[in-house]
Amino acid sequence: MITRIIIGFLISCLGFLLVWKTEWFMSIMGYVEWAEKWLGGGGTRLFYKLLGTLIIIIGLMVITNLFNSVIGGVIGGLFGTGR
Repeated sequence: MITRIIIGFLISCLGFLLVWKTEWFMSIMGYVEWAEKWLGGGGTRLFYKLLGTLIIIIGLMVITNLFNSVIGGVIGGLFGTGR
């Protein structure tokens, strides 16, 4: 249980850093052409911030032990591993 909480916290911290230090991540990983085309000017920054927010949510789901049930529900619903 404590391991799950620590891993979830570290995942959330990574997402927070991605949102907080977007310029630093952009200098390392570069621009995302898809984001610039479809999200407009500054699309890469928005993409990295949205990605960081998603990573934070995943980390919180790991902490609260909801990750397996949410992913299982989505994947199970898509592939019909019905209940």
